[in-house]
Amino acid sequence: MAKLIIPTPLRKFTENQSSIETSEGTVEQAIKGLANNFPELQKHLFDADGNIRSFVRIYVGEDDIKALDNQNTKLDSSSIVSIIPAIAGGIN
Repeated sequence: MAKLIIPTPLRKFTENQSSIETSEGTVEQAIKGLANNFPELQKHLFDADGNIRSFVRIYVGEDDIKALDNQNTKLDSSSIVSIIPAIAGGIN
């Protein structure tokens, strides 16, 4: 099974789980499955059209899915998927 790594800011929506295993075949299926299992994640990961939000970066291994096949990137049993939400703030 592929492993989804849940970033710290989103763990409060996944019952504090740091990773979740999935048998889904693509990044899109895996992320949608995650949001279906944890509905509070939906608004943090997807826009109103159901697309992964532009400020959320997703990596398979060390590769940004934008350099691969985007949401259609295939997953296998050794895939590690990292979700990286943009974090704003700081001091000017």
